[in-house]
Amino acid sequence: MNAYKKMMEVHVTFIRKLAGVGTMNVQSGRIIASQNFPSPNPMVKLKIITYDSNGLIVKGMLAEPKGSTDGEAFLYLRGGIKNVGKVRPARIAQFAAEGFTVFAPFYRGNQGGEGNEDFAGEDREDAFSAFKLLQSLPGVRRIHIFGFSRGGVMALLTAIQFFEAASVVTWGGVSDMELTYGERKDLRRMMKRVIGGTPAKFPERYHFRTPLHELEKISTPVLIIHGVNDLNVSVEHAYRLENRLKALEKPVVSWYFHQYTHYFPPAVNRKVVKDLTQWMKSQGRKW
Repeated sequence: MNAYKKMMEVHVTFIRKLAGVGTMNVQSGRIIASQNFPSPNPMVKLKIITYDSNGLIVKGMLAEPKGSTDGEAFLYLRGGIKNVGKVRPARIAQFAAEGFTVFAPFYRGNQGGEGNEDFAGEDREDAFSAFKLLQSLPGVRRIHIFGFSRGGVMALLTAIQFFEAASVVTWGGVSDMELTYGERKDLRRMMKRVIGGTPAKFPERYHFRTPLHELEKISTPVLIIHGVNDLNVSVEHAYRLENRLKALEKPVVSWYFHQYTHYFPPAVNRKVVKDLTQWMKSQGRKW
């Protein structure tokens, strides 16, 4: 493991020197390197992308269908942290097969990237830079944002940052970081480590990671998907998000599945993927 880490450090140092990346005057979202990756779907091309994220070198996966996308792009924001909830090539290819150019950042500190995740703190910049990366691709006209689990917070924060986003979908998504700390006793040690303490000690850090407090800035249609029996991210997150958006008279649609948890059966999952991508395409915004 130490030899592998050393190898990756040398590789990142080489890429940094080659690209001229420093801490100043960095164009976030700029592609530094691209490498083909084996695809589970013969109709989808996969690549590992190295890109700038506010001065850090971060990696992600790009999926491009071999057919037409009609300019539709899809920012996929994963859940979990570190090796939990890693980006899965088959999942990215699944969304690309619906007619989207898909980019999924691995987040900083993962799979050869610099820095460390901090659970929707500064690592939100990896999502923001990924949005800019998609904007830079030829032929992209509209960008939709999707977040699963912890990625729900990242998706909402990105939609707040980029008013031009065409739509945003949260699936089993976190909306309130303090609520997550209260509900998930198994995550408290990790959250105290990466955030720096408890909500009682550092309320401002949890407030910073909770997009509910900034939803007045969002102008993007929102689709909420949630299993009512979800024990990983309780449906209360969805209810709070929906209620706040409605109170602000923002466009929101909610799909609640009373029989399911955080993970849907494969056949249902495939159907929901088709339905949500059709919903995305039905939204009218473009820049």
